[in-house]
Order: sequence, then C-alpha cells, then structure tokens
Amino acid sequence: MQQASIWEKESFFAHQDVIIVGSGFTGLWSAFYLKKHHPRLKVLILDRGIVPYGASSRNAGFACFGSITELLNDARKMGEEKMLHLVEMRYEGLKCIRKTFNKKDIEFEKLGGYELITPKQYEKEKQLKNDVGWMNILLRKSLKEEKVFKIADKKISNFGFANVSHLVENRLEGQLHSGKLLQQLLQKVQSLGVSVLPNIEVNGYEKNNGKVFLHSNLPVTLTSDQLLICTNAFAKELLPELNVEPVRGQVLVTSPIKKLNFTGTFHYDEGYYYFRNIGDRILLGGARNSDFSAEATNEFNTTESIQDILENFLKENIIPGKKFSIDYRWSGIMGMGKDKMPIVKKVKPNIFCAVRLSGMGLALTPVVGENIAKMMTE
Repeated sequence: MQQASIWEKESFFAHQDVIIVGSGFTGLWSAFYLKKHHPRLKVLILDRGIVPYGASSRNAGFACFGSITELLNDARKMGEEKMLHLVEMRYEGLKCIRKTFNKKDIEFEKLGGYELITPKQYEKEKQLKNDVGWMNILLRKSLKEEKVFKIADKKISNFGFANVSHLVENRLEGQLHSGKLLQQLLQKVQSLGVSVLPNIEVNGYEKNNGKVFLHSNLPVTLTSDQLLICTNAFAKELLPELNVEPVRGQVLVTSPIKKLNFTGTFHYDEGYYYFRNIGDRILLGGARNSDFSAEATNEFNTTESIQDILENFLKENIIPGKKFSIDYRWSGIMGMGKDKMPIVKKVKPNIFCAVRLSGMGLALTPVVGENIAKMMTE
C-alpha cells in the first residue's frame, strides 16, 4: 500500500476534533451546525462512495412530512404525541432548508402534495372527512397551521387518475432536486472549513487514551477526539447493537409525456407508493409492501417484480391510456426499525450516532443534525 507523506499526515490526515462517517444529509447538516456554533472545531467527513450513496442522493425529492393515511397509521402505532413530535421535526427541517438555500439553486417548488384514496381505504366519505378534520385540529395545535389537509376530489379528473375515489391535498408540501440540495449543502460546509474525503471505507474503530482510532482503507490511521456515525441504513456495520435495518426503495422515471396533467408530489397506500412530476416526466417509486422480505436488503439493484408493479400502477392509475417508456431505474437504501423516531444519541464516551431516518431523511436531517451537534458540544 502506498505510504503517506509528512505533508499529507499533517494536513488531510491530521488529528481532528470530530470525524463524521457518512456524507449524506445527516453528516452534512451535523457538520454544518458543529462549525456554525463552534467555528474553531476541526471537522472531517468520510464517505466510502464518490458521492453520498444510500438514500440522500437516491430518493424522490419530496419536501413532505407525511400523507394523511400515513400519519393516521403512525398515530395508531406510535401514539398521537410521538406522531406529532415526528411531524414537527420534519416540518421544522423543511423550513430550515428553505431558509438556508435559495429555492432556485435546489429547484424547490411548493406545488402541494396529494394522497390518492381508494374505495377499499374509505367505504364512507364521512369517515374520511372526520379523519381529515381530526388531523387538521392536531396539526393546528402542533404546527400553528390552519387546514393543512383538505379533500380535493374535483382534481381527480383534472389530473387524469383512474381507480381513485378521493384525493386529499396537503397545501404545505413541495418538491426539490435532492442532488442539487446535497451539492449546495456540501459547498456550504466546505466554505465553513469542513474537510470531506470520499472513497474512504471505515471498517472499524477503537478507543485509546481518550482518542478514537479509525480502521480504514487509508495507509494511515485517522484519529479524532469524537466520532459521529451517520451511515443510516448501514449503521450496524459499525454499531451492530443498534435497531436499524436496511430497506430498499425502488424508483423509475419515465421519458417526457405529452400533456402531462399534473404537478406536485403524490402519495398512495399509506406512502408505500409515491410519485411526482419532474418537468414533464413522472418519477414513481415504492411498492415494497408487495414483498417486504425481498426489499429488506442493502443491495442496490432493481428487481423485475417491483418494477413491473410500478409500471402497472402507472398504466392503471396515474396515466391510463397514455403511452410511456422508462428512461431511468434505480434504488436507494433507507434505514428502518421498530420505531420511526431517529436514533440520535451518545453510544459510549466519544462515540455518537444519528441514524434511522425511516425514509424521511431529507426533512428530518436539519433538525437531527442540530440536535446531535448540541449533544456533542455540551
């Protein structure tokens, strides 16, 4: 293995105050807040990819905090208080993104979000109205926003959807370009003096005399006072005791479609399906609930079975009667667990983690990053 020079050891590979493993949204926001509040800190971010793979650069670009049926389901499973706390974190995170970046630079558009409701979900419209009203009361107290959700059935025919009985609109949702947001955030933390090294595979660490020593593919041993693990779905590789499991989310993007009838972000089946426009293309992802076991994986490939289900959903529900072809297919790996709340904590002295974003990392990470930065510098 090539040896490092004295210049490299005393600059790129010098001892750090904080080393962050993972250069996705969590790692970058954490570095941002560490340097913002403590400019003298020496912070280094490592990532095993040339770009932050995982979920950050491979998601759908939804600026959202949850569809109506997803939040109702979360309230049943987690309890009302915990569900609202999670919504507040997502909402505050989205506000932070809009405050920090120019909307043109990240292609942010507040086009509204919608959820497609089928007859199987709600046999009686009255029950849907009651649930929408109840959720609006909760969100008014929590977010200080009036009438977040409303039934917008008149738009179903305008959008051209089929096999849909109701449409619930969320006026606060938007969409953005995930890659450009990552680039802007990366440039911002680098301007604050954070160093970022790609292609570094961290495979272990140990502590000695109050320092953390990292084992990696580098010809030198990196050291720091503190270590922050932000690898989300892959966190168990370094912290096997955590309740985090990798889950694959598959995506496709169509070729341009003539006279596309809708814009915005759309949810279906408690958020297990999601789609949006990218100009006059359609991005569609999800369907992992058709085969939970197969999609509980850290493999980045796409599968014929899930892709066929997504294409069939396009044909039968989104653009019935219109011809289309597929230009892009990919997958991202999300970090899930028994609980949707992120794991943001000190694991042991000098070792911290901020992981398990449950598919909502884009919205959550500004808040998660600020919280872990405070925890590390208290």
